[in-house]
Amino acid sequence: MAEPTKAFHATLIHSLSSTHLQVLPNTLLTISSTGTILTLQPNVPPSDISAILAQQNIQPNVPLLRLSPGQFLIPGFVDTHNHAPQWTQRGLGQGMHILDWLDSITFPNEAKFADPAHAEKVYEKLVRGMLRQGVTTASYYGSLHGEATRVLASTCLRAGQRALIGKCNMDRNAPAFYCEASAAESIAETRACIRHVRGIDPEGSLIRPVLTPRFAISCTAELLHSLGDMAREDESLAIQTHFNEAAQEINATLSLFPGFSNEADLYSSFGLLTRRSILAHCTIMTEYEMKRLCELGCGVAHCPTANMTVGGGFMAAPVKEFLRRGVSVGLGTDSGGGFSASLVDGMRLALVASYARDALYPRFDGGDASASKDGGEVEGGGGEMLSLGEVFYMATRGGAKVVGFEDKIGGFGVGLEFDALVVDLRDEVGGVNVALEEDDGPERMLEKFVMTGDDRNIVRVYVKGRVVHEK
Repeated sequence: MAEPTKAFHATLIHSLSSTHLQVLPNTLLTISSTGTILTLQPNVPPSDISAILAQQNIQPNVPLLRLSPGQFLIPGFVDTHNHAPQWTQRGLGQGMHILDWLDSITFPNEAKFADPAHAEKVYEKLVRGMLRQGVTTASYYGSLHGEATRVLASTCLRAGQRALIGKCNMDRNAPAFYCEASAAESIAETRACIRHVRGIDPEGSLIRPVLTPRFAISCTAELLHSLGDMAREDESLAIQTHFNEAAQEINATLSLFPGFSNEADLYSSFGLLTRRSILAHCTIMTEYEMKRLCELGCGVAHCPTANMTVGGGFMAAPVKEFLRRGVSVGLGTDSGGGFSASLVDGMRLALVASYARDALYPRFDGGDASASKDGGEVEGGGGEMLSLGEVFYMATRGGAKVVGFEDKIGGFGVGLEFDALVVDLRDEVGGVNVALEEDDGPERMLEKFVMTGDDRNIVRVYVKGRVVHEK
């Protein structure tokens, strides 16, 4: 067995599933030099720590971190949908319809990333800010610029953040100053970015490439075909795109592809819907599309912060129905599409959005909550409210599954890699909202953190056992 380089004695909280939250009190945890969890033993009294470490032949000089009352460990957060270039435009254009917002706010901002120096400056702030908020893994959309996307990949690797890195593909329906000249140019630059990512992290231990057609509106059929061919040729490549984000977007998409009546058939015809697909938003779902996503095994990136502020309407995705049907769901911040890059905020707003769905679609006479006529929109029918345990699962283990890292992260267990947050609810950290009481148990502390905490309560962040942020 590999020698440990650090040990912890702490209360651990993680999700085993969307319905099973596990608390491991007074747990003795040892981590290897490569960041893997070697041993995990709960219910260890402080007086027994030295003896147990000695029984495990662990050297007495191995650093031991003992968390205090009011502190606990949780898995690192996974942001399944984030537009990296939009870091500096968050909060702008609230309430605008999605396509108008892209034209007036987003495309001019993303065009600035033609300058690699601008990319270096912004992406340094982005990655540092994400780690500070406990996001240890992110699925990033870059701009359409290859060099800027390579800067993003190198920045993530240097800072120690796990990430999927994708150069955005868009060869039509965008301003001349922000549109690729051809599908061939877009594919060539995509291949160059993939080579760069794999060149600086050959094993994909931290960063991996992801194919990133922005959406069908901005991609010609030739470009979508070529990306689908790449996905078929290399089954290790993840795929990310926007899917059924808003009525305006859906109508525009289907007008460009009149041979299709829904986005599921459209994207699957190009080979872009697989078990490696990360579909952002999915707010307006028909029964037919819901079934197709289940059959194809696609993952969903739920982005409540953005869906409730940009897009033209309060768009509350049928997340409870996804979970009922076994669809993998993670949380995304969407960055510029909302007002916050915090997944703590994302968890809160996922709860609020689910309460709105429950109020909009009440269950009558014990009816079928998932009933839908003639393949029409899935409207629920009651039972739409998410629990705190479910949103916490989506921010951690569920998100890890969506982005393809479920064999490495998302929870605590021997053989998993140690991506974790030290959460501190004590007064001395300077948070003003959390009201910690002496008799608060672990579940109550987690609830208070999710509902009232912020980045001040995240005092240390680990990725693969390495400290990547510390107050």
